[in-house]
Amino acid sequence: MGEESRYDKRGVSASKEDVHKAIKHMDKGLYPLAFCKILPDMVGGEEDYVNIMHADTAGTKTSLAYIYHQETRDISVWDGIVQDSIVMNVDDMACVGAVDKILLSSTIGRNKHLISGEVISRIINGATSFVEKMAEYGITILQAGGETADVGDIVRTIDVGFTTFARLQKSELIVNDIKAGNVIVGIASYGQSTYESSYNGGMGSNGLTSARHDVFSKIYADKYPESYDPNTDSDVIYVGGKSLTDEVDVPGFGKISAGKLVLSPTRTYLPLIKQMVDQKLAIDGMIHCTGGAQTKVIKFIKNKKVIKDNLLPIPPLFEMIEGESGTPRKEMYEVFNMGHRLEVYCNQEIAEKVIGISKSFNIDAKIIGSVEESKTNEVEITDELGTYSYT
Repeated sequence: MGEESRYDKRGVSASKEDVHKAIKHMDKGLYPLAFCKILPDMVGGEEDYVNIMHADTAGTKTSLAYIYHQETRDISVWDGIVQDSIVMNVDDMACVGAVDKILLSSTIGRNKHLISGEVISRIINGATSFVEKMAEYGITILQAGGETADVGDIVRTIDVGFTTFARLQKSELIVNDIKAGNVIVGIASYGQSTYESSYNGGMGSNGLTSARHDVFSKIYADKYPESYDPNTDSDVIYVGGKSLTDEVDVPGFGKISAGKLVLSPTRTYLPLIKQMVDQKLAIDGMIHCTGGAQTKVIKFIKNKKVIKDNLLPIPPLFEMIEGESGTPRKEMYEVFNMGHRLEVYCNQEIAEKVIGISKSFNIDAKIIGSVEESKTNEVEITDELGTYSYT
């Protein structure tokens, strides 16, 4: 069965064509190529300021967290889910320069029959823990409360979402103006940074529907029918060969369970992006490789060819997903970050400074490619298996 048909049958899309079609005619804000929509200053009404608001969730990662908690009774898995949802907001905003004085509000919908008050408490306290950790790096995030609703009729287990807001001077903005001649710095999604307490597999919060069903065993379909849509064809539900506790070799870190690798919390790049902003580095573009993964940048260029031919090593997590699913490498790059989830576009001199900042946080980084002029927008990726073109 092809990857496209599996995605179709599961009711998901890596590129979200229907969503992009629906919003095609919406106002794109003051700077259409900016990574986040940038709005006029409605708060202060000042010409030199802008407002930035963002909303996102942890996606279907919550479903796997639910199973993991049931199987292991390890409630700390929900801390990672909170981080997933927050980071999908704040790191997108950081890509336009919003790295401080951020307002944070939550929207949580749960099935009360399955998700206990203890879990809700862990989620709410997890947000506070993340805020406190970021404060250690000079990043102020204020919690504005939110809504927690019992909506078991429409949510099978739990949905965890956050909304963020920041007000910024126009002079502080990073607006994508990716140029021919730029080099690309890829910043790793895996490893253990100075602000992480354990190894991060690099999963992020994209491709979880594919990862959980292609990697993990059918036993979870039988034990936890609430973890998937019963309207989905059974031949694409939990078709992998692994249990959550099967161990995977991770060089330098020993053996880590497959469940923990897939549920690794989405790494935030806020501390290192704040360093770039504070040092006023001349950055021409910044891309958070979330939906669309390594092809994400194609939405933020104009008549450019982005060439990625010197990628970071593919970490064990994505090797495991590729091996279990049989997904062609070209599609892997469209669904999963494959080892780096942040890209910085700049000149060679600035690139060396970005790499130095990243490594000061014990996060691997290197120049992974370059940008050329083109008549169309194109991404070309070359690895040891071949060359893949995306338009």
